[in-house]
Amino acid sequence: MSGEKSDKTSNQSQGSLPTRKFSAPEIILGDGSRNLIGQYVNSLSGRNVLLVTDPGIIKAGWAGEIEDSISSEGIDVVVYDKVSSNPRSLEVMQGAELYEAAGCDLIVTIGGGSPMDCGKAIGAVASNQCNVLELEGVDEVALPAPPLICIPTTAGSSADVSQFAIITDEEKKRKFAIISKTMIADLALIDPETTVSMNPELTADTGLDALCHAFESYVSNASSVITDMYALEAAKLIVEYLPKAYDEPDNLVFRDKVMLGSMYAGLAFSNASLGLVHAMAHSLGGYLDSPHGECNAQLLCPVVRFNYPFASEKYKILEKAIVGENSSRSDGLDKLVRALEDLNEHLGIKPGLSRMGVKDDDIEHLSKNAFLDPCLATNPNPATVEDIERLYHDSL
Repeated sequence: MSGEKSDKTSNQSQGSLPTRKFSAPEIILGDGSRNLIGQYVNSLSGRNVLLVTDPGIIKAGWAGEIEDSISSEGIDVVVYDKVSSNPRSLEVMQGAELYEAAGCDLIVTIGGGSPMDCGKAIGAVASNQCNVLELEGVDEVALPAPPLICIPTTAGSSADVSQFAIITDEEKKRKFAIISKTMIADLALIDPETTVSMNPELTADTGLDALCHAFESYVSNASSVITDMYALEAAKLIVEYLPKAYDEPDNLVFRDKVMLGSMYAGLAFSNASLGLVHAMAHSLGGYLDSPHGECNAQLLCPVVRFNYPFASEKYKILEKAIVGENSSRSDGLDKLVRALEDLNEHLGIKPGLSRMGVKDDDIEHLSKNAFLDPCLATNPNPATVEDIERLYHDSL
């Protein structure tokens, strides 16, 4: 009998479902959810909050609204708004100094990916008493950060739900990743109403960043049935509703759908990681301070062509999801790329990295940095430095 039981157990263990973990913050999603900030700062026992944001969000009025909501609960707020569009290591260190000097015990971030990534890194530096450069890599954050609440104002970066923080090393002109479960916020207040202040260009750039998150996490070699579910639904929502939100920026129904797609894509890539598009985009952003979303938009089609032979079945599923029909074996790739190119055109993204200031002489340096990016590890097609150089050249 014992032998029969052992054989049965052995057969059951030969299933096709690989073991994967999935991590996410507590999420409150919906129009007006930002108004709950005071309640949740209280629930996390915050008495002195560092509010991390940027000048654009100050100007839009969102940061002041959040500051007032927290203050109305009798909680002190210190504002740190010296955050660039690609947050620098120096900005993180200055924010950590302010956090400690003011005796803060909780961090709230409001803005796009830059303030959220900066706020995450500030917390990790404050807890670990180190330079932010020492936290680069996977699981290098030894001590958890202070309580963190993220309020996104763009539908793209998904830093509010991810375990990534991307920071620029300004001395070496490169971006580096801090990847750790400790980078996950305690709470994400995802309120699509905050996205109506985005202009059309920012709507397009951030939305295409989210689409890249969906594509890259879906074909990642670390994907799972859970991340695939989120990534595929994200791609459908973004392709359908991003052009509509771009054309009708005040339509909150369209903004809701794009924000939902961004959240799904964030949950997917946080757990499945990314790929070559982001490795190359990080290199561009670190070296040339290029807008992250536009970098992704320029690089997605070339990388899809490069990866297609190694993940063709998954790309066919993506194509069916966004085009709405099956393709023959001969035109599946071309039809998918055409759909992405048409989307870029609708959103005013003109092809060519040279238009963004990339020169032929930059490519060797960019390629070496991209090759070292941790996102490359989960790309379905292993890329060499020479492969990356060719893709940069082809994208000029």
